[in-house]
Amino acid sequence: MFARRTARLTTSILTGICALTAVACGSKPSNPGTNPTPNPSPPPTAAWADEFDGPANSAPDPSKWTYDLGAGGWGNQELETYTNSPDNVRLDGQGHLIIRAVSAGGTFSSARLKTQGRFTAQYGHLEASIKLPVGRGIWPAFWMLGSNITTAGWPACGEIDVMENIGSEPSVNHGSVHGPGYSGGQSVTARYVLPGNARFADAFHTFAIDWSPGSIVFSVDGTTYETVTRSSIPPNAQWVLDAPFFLLLNVAVGGTFPGSPDATTQFPQEMVVDYVRYTPRQ
Repeated sequence: MFARRTARLTTSILTGICALTAVACGSKPSNPGTNPTPNPSPPPTAAWADEFDGPANSAPDPSKWTYDLGAGGWGNQELETYTNSPDNVRLDGQGHLIIRAVSAGGTFSSARLKTQGRFTAQYGHLEASIKLPVGRGIWPAFWMLGSNITTAGWPACGEIDVMENIGSEPSVNHGSVHGPGYSGGQSVTARYVLPGNARFADAFHTFAIDWSPGSIVFSVDGTTYETVTRSSIPPNAQWVLDAPFFLLLNVAVGGTFPGSPDATTQFPQEMVVDYVRYTPRQ
């Protein structure tokens, strides 16, 4: 949700460490001297879900998920190396996905999953039920990038952060959008704080968006806390959020947003995902 993460994406994509994508607005100009033909409406997006059913220690469904792999800071001075090792990402055999941040010998490893090249959403209801990790320097997220990021780059591709948390603020979720002119520290963002300062690490919570043309509504456990519309972005900025986006789930360690782990941070830390579900707009 901050440039920290998205900047890393563009850098990583261009260097070949990761492949991410997003959609730029704009239509192809018509030929001179011809009557322009309206663009046809895009075909409806199918419903999609992953309940993470499967044997213990098996990998997530490869028809739905792929991985970003490697280190290099991801543009955010992060400390982890992303892997697809069962030590960092696996099913638990009880209907959950586990993304596990591990410390060994002064180094950190974790995992980042994405649906790039397998599934994109455009409008509708998207939600995930997640139990978050906790601790200084831990940075879990459930987020989206426009599917043309490899050609448009970031922030022109757009980014939607459905859930973003830093482990030193265990009761706070950040919901944000990024685009050209409203990215990084200037993103359009809001915070949701759990009632009674309960911790997201202690139970599953549902992080969701309801997405329509020109509008994204953010909620936690059914409570709306932010609505972003075209009027929310700076004057003359381009709204790039009405396009196909793919999904990401990851746990970063360190970086410019959460800071580095310290002596209070316990490892391993796990993000446990019960499900991810998408219902297209009717």
